[in-house]
Amino acid sequence: MAKLVFGMNQSLDGYVDHMEFAPSPTLFRHFIKEAEQQTGSLYGRRIYEIMRYWDEEYPEWDADRQAFAAAWRKQPKWVVSRSQPSVGPNARLIDGDLGDAVRKLKAEHDGEIEVAGPVLAHSLTELGLIDEYRIYLHPVVLGRGNPYFAGPRPRLRLISHDRMGEDVVRLAYVPA
Repeated sequence: MAKLVFGMNQSLDGYVDHMEFAPSPTLFRHFIKEAEQQTGSLYGRRIYEIMRYWDEEYPEWDADRQAFAAAWRKQPKWVVSRSQPSVGPNARLIDGDLGDAVRKLKAEHDGEIEVAGPVLAHSLTELGLIDEYRIYLHPVVLGRGNPYFAGPRPRLRLISHDRMGEDVVRLAYVPA
């Protein structure tokens, strides 16, 4: 059975915003390895639209960006949306009952399925379907934006923590 993991970069004050801060080269290489090993990714519509960037090829990309794009393109993607008319290569829409669809995904696959997007993660948290939360805590304060937890905070238990590069701490939690 697959494990659903919600992991995102977060500011010290609890916000996620890829336009305000980015991973260091060391952390980006960590994300490449994760993408290479994941069973797939489960996206909300907005995050999927942002990630579609990796479907294209850009001549100015360095080797790390090319490696991430290759890993991202290879893995299956499931997009939760009622308004998205279509999805790109290696992606499938989930537009029915979210709980049933995700339970079926978990039952049909092994390994880790990344959950991307705080709104989707909130819905999956309410359904009791997220198995692990990974917070990549960056030393920035935004004061605004989308919070990592888009709704009431679940009771969590810390299972690991480690330093990622020079200034990011990864915190891993499971539901308590």
